[in-house]
Amino acid sequence: MARFTGSSWKKSRRLGISLSGTGKELARRPYAPGQHGPTSRTKLSEYGMQLKEKQKLRYMYGVNERQFFNLFIKAGKIREGKHGVNFMILLEQRLDNVVYRLGLATTRRQARQLVNHGHITVNGKRVDIPSYSVKVGEVVGVREKSKDIKIIKESVESLYGRPDFITFDEEKLEGSLTRLPLREEMPADIDESFIVEYYNR
Repeated sequence: MARFTGSSWKKSRRLGISLSGTGKELARRPYAPGQHGPTSRTKLSEYGMQLKEKQKLRYMYGVNERQFFNLFIKAGKIREGKHGVNFMILLEQRLDNVVYRLGLATTRRQARQLVNHGHITVNGKRVDIPSYSVKVGEVVGVREKSKDIKIIKESVESLYGRPDFITFDEEKLEGSLTRLPLREEMPADIDESFIVEYYNR
């Protein structure tokens, strides 16, 4: 299945979660899209709830189905911790997500574009693979030639705060993961147990 490239606002309203992280999608119309407006919806089955949680997390991180499932399998091979939490940590370690967390982009979609276009480095070397898994201590930065890009400057200036597991140097436009994130530092509106149940059914 290809990566979703349609309206993220409609998808946010359908899933009941802000995929951009700004909350703007749900501010005016906090109900699913459709010509009949906020009509009553039928109650989801257990499978429906599992599928919805999986789709929420997948669209939030902008990962296609195959990559998503492969990461889930990889998380299951980690001996320590819970499967669902380890899965979310692996998603957080994706290079496009780390670029977003550092504040170099306002959305994960924008961060993925920066990586694809070769504007991002890891330990001083250009990396253009959004799915690259960033290890603790690796330095993620902006290429010297790309430091004057308007969207990067505006994103850094408009950011109010970063997670505690991230360090960032605004002058050098680089930062790193100081440690792996804790469950409470990752999206609270996701129930990862439903995703584990979905794949284990």
